[in-house]
Amino acid sequence: MKMLSIHLPASVLAAFILVTMANAQQPEVGEVEVVAELDITPGNVTASKDGRMFASVHGMRRGPVQLVEITGFNSYAAFPNESWNAKPGSGPDVMNTPHGVVIDSRDRLWVVDHGNWMDKPQPAKLVAFDINTRQMVNRYDFSAQVAPAGQILQDLAVDGERDFVYVADCGPDPAIVSVDIKQGMARRFSGHPSLAAENVELVVEGKPLLFPGEGGKMAPARVGVNPITLSADGETLYFGPMNGTSWYSVPAKLFREGAPDAQIAAAITRVGSKPISDGAATDAEGNHFITNLPDNGIDVLTRTGELKPLVRDERFLWPDNAHFGPDS
Repeated sequence: MKMLSIHLPASVLAAFILVTMANAQQPEVGEVEVVAELDITPGNVTASKDGRMFASVHGMRRGPVQLVEITGFNSYAAFPNESWNAKPGSGPDVMNTPHGVVIDSRDRLWVVDHGNWMDKPQPAKLVAFDINTRQMVNRYDFSAQVAPAGQILQDLAVDGERDFVYVADCGPDPAIVSVDIKQGMARRFSGHPSLAAENVELVVEGKPLLFPGEGGKMAPARVGVNPITLSADGETLYFGPMNGTSWYSVPAKLFREGAPDAQIAAAITRVGSKPISDGAATDAEGNHFITNLPDNGIDVLTRTGELKPLVRDERFLWPDNAHFGPDS
């Protein structure tokens, strides 16, 4: 049995149960289960191996807290405490604009806080909390060179065994930022065509989405790399642009070993097609579950390269991300 947790952008969280039948070669999709209805807007959601759920609160629809543990169908609590959920911008040890959240194999909740979408942007940071003690166990503050002005460090993939984190920057200069936690170092890889938005429309509820462009004028959204995942063994990094129809891969060891940009660029390959999407999840068998924004659903790109619908549901208005539990 697999549970795939999906974030819905309003105040509803849903989970899919994918049950592999003994006489079926492909999983059959069960019913959508609503697991929470909240008065805040989750940004990303992640679940621990014992079923605890955590969520960031979306920076474009702010609430009274920025990072929460979901404690019941209609309830939540500030995580790790009220202090970290003080007013954004009020100090170095608060959550300003957290987005991507992932619990790793060691019960650490990783949070990337890009600090933008504020009147006064704050420096970007990556923080990890032990979900059992609620203590901060890792922190990395990004430099202006790695996280330049205008960055939107958003989705992330975590290799908890090797202490490496990979973050997608979907800002004006799309990039993959890798963080070596043990060495306390980060690098920025940008400038490759696979990271950039394609000239395709991001359609939501039947209409092309408009974002503020130059001079504040509204223009068709063109968002680069955003969904980013790791293979189960941590050896392959997968990614693609939000405004894009291609899913790419690159050996993760190139980032871990500090390979030059040219070597990383040469190793990027196209895995297959993807929908216009926000987030994605990769299971242990190598299938990719990718949110589909125009069609209110989730698609699956199989390990054999076939892209097909997994689910369609009118309640899936901008599904933001997907995660698997530790058992895939």
